Amino acid sequence: MRSVGSLALGAGFACVTLAMFVQGFLPAMIPESRSRQVSRAVRTDLGAVKWIRHDATDYTPLERVGRAVYIREGCWYCHSQYVRPVAGEELRWGPVSEAGEYAFDLPHMLSTRRIGPDLTRVGLKYGDDWHYAHHWDPRLVVPDSVMPSFKWLYAQVRVPVTKAEDGLALAPSLALRAYFTMKAETPIPLYPNASGVTFVPPPSDGRWPLAGTPVIDLKGFGDRPPALSAVTLVLPSAELVGLVKYIQKLGTNRGAWREVFEPQTVSVSVMTIPASVDLVELGRSVYQARCVGCHGPKGDGNGPAATFLSPRPRDFTLGVFKFRTTPSGSLPTDGDLYRTVTRGVRWTAMPTWHEIPDKERMAVIVYIKTFSSRWKDDKPEPPVVIGEPPTATPDLITRGKDLYQKAKCAQCHGETGTGDGESASSLSDDSKFPIRPTDFGRGQLKGGSTARDVYRTMTLGLDGTPMPSFADSMSDEERWAISYYVLSLSAWRDPLTGEPLDVPAAARAELNSPAVAADHPRFALDPAKPASLAGEPGGRPRVLYPGVRE
Repeated sequence: MRSVGSLALGAGFACVTLAMFVQGFLPAMIPESRSRQVSRAVRTDLGAVKWIRHDATDYTPLERVGRAVYIREGCWYCHSQYVRPVAGEELRWGPVSEAGEYAFDLPHMLSTRRIGPDLTRVGLKYGDDWHYAHHWDPRLVVPDSVMPSFKWLYAQVRVPVTKAEDGLALAPSLALRAYFTMKAETPIPLYPNASGVTFVPPPSDGRWPLAGTPVIDLKGFGDRPPALSAVTLVLPSAELVGLVKYIQKLGTNRGAWREVFEPQTVSVSVMTIPASVDLVELGRSVYQARCVGCHGPKGDGNGPAATFLSPRPRDFTLGVFKFRTTPSGSLPTDGDLYRTVTRGVRWTAMPTWHEIPDKERMAVIVYIKTFSSRWKDDKPEPPVVIGEPPTATPDLITRGKDLYQKAKCAQCHGETGTGDGESASSLSDDSKFPIRPTDFGRGQLKGGSTARDVYRTMTLGLDGTPMPSFADSMSDEERWAISYYVLSLSAWRDPLTGEPLDVPAAARAELNSPAVAADHPRFALDPAKPASLAGEPGGRPRVLYPGVRE
């Protein structure tokens, strides 16, 4: 027995030693494990999205604060941060993980448990405000979530309200002066939910106070405002601001990958979903499980999470939708709604829903159409036929730049397209809620980020917003030119920060060339191994990462 025990002990020791060598020491000996480079999706000057080998960037000080909070609060117990090359994970989460993504992660938090979703690619999937709602009470945005709330990461200020001529006013309170400068000339509108919870968007660095005076605004409830005697202001701490910034950083070292992510890249306009009883009932259950927290049980955009969200959730009772292939003022097609549900709306709380089954997506579309009588009284007009886009050229983009000024796009979107035009701060939607122009410099366009998507928006406008149709005032060629120029504003830029990337001129020239596909992470162009452009006399074959030759 002793010999058997000794043998078992020795075998156990050998197995543990082998496991430590294979999983601990051996990976550290591979050169790639010490690299900071990743394959990154970038937009070229001509509007295409291609892949290049590029250095990952370290966390900012505030993101590091957030990472420390993430570790301290045990978020990594339930959330992994690793996309494996098995079981179609790259079609669920995004591109397979690469070693360079973890160059600044000590300790690593790869994890294996997935009680919650993997967070490797969560950056920019949701707007910041969604994360603030999610940490306040996860059930607000994910009704079936098992995640605990993190309310201790917020300050809460209970303030009585008094009746005023135009609604409710906050009673004077010394507690407010820690969070607001109380400058009367700068009102800060706050939108309580029906229970009085009132989110206050924090400063970008998490350092209070805000410059202005808080003002209660109940117009989201129409002629049926809630009877409130007090409101609870919810103010994120600097730690939570850092946590949200850390979460938004995750996966963004891979660049604009989401713009070419196949499960979200759908284009369907001619599609009819039958409004059967069974499909409506399935849609109701999907809506209750996925949508009710933001859009509300009545579909009017007054869900309990709405106080956190800007822009406000869509009010389905109005039957007005931005993203359509139908003419301005028309209802969208079922295909238009399917595309929005699948792709989501960038920089808002509306995420991509490509992970849920097709039938559930179609069912919830049928159900949300029951909220407005317009779907019974009107029919969507036929989709506008959009032809093939012209070939992008430097001359076309130069013309688009001139037309951008001529069409006064800069008045809202700014001279450089960063959404800071002179009218930007005063814009509102048809319901009188503030609305911010898209920042073209980040490339996260709400209705889609191809030339065809931008052209469609310029041609049809965005109903319910200040964005008009330019179909009557500009020719097809002019709208195509502006569309390509709009895309060029995010060329070689980080979609998270909008800052320029350090891409060598030679690599830019190669990626601008139609001869260089670089259309997959495995075929990313390596600037350290420059190659002559295809077709040049004496040009040697290009070498694409990781060593795949033509």
